[in-house]
Amino acid sequence: MRCQWCESYEAKETDATVYWELPDGTKAIEIKETPSITCSECGITYQTDETVGHIEDQLFLINTAALEKSVTYEQLMSLPRLLKRNYFDFSK
Repeated sequence: MRCQWCESYEAKETDATVYWELPDGTKAIEIKETPSITCSECGITYQTDETVGHIEDQLFLINTAALEKSVTYEQLMSLPRLLKRNYFDFSK
């Protein structure tokens, strides 16, 4: 896999812990076991645009008041949505 940052072919799919600010700005949460890419050449760990989009959409569509300070990616994605999809994302 090719690293988006240094263009090395030393990147591999991993899971990582990330920290995300809620859309309303009230707090940040820890999201464990988030699908990520880690490059052994440059040392960076990052999430794909697709993963970032999934997290942002989910945080926009769920009741964030009920969120704990720390969740796994799978727990976050399995929370019930208030809307079926993000109707405010006009890029889709």
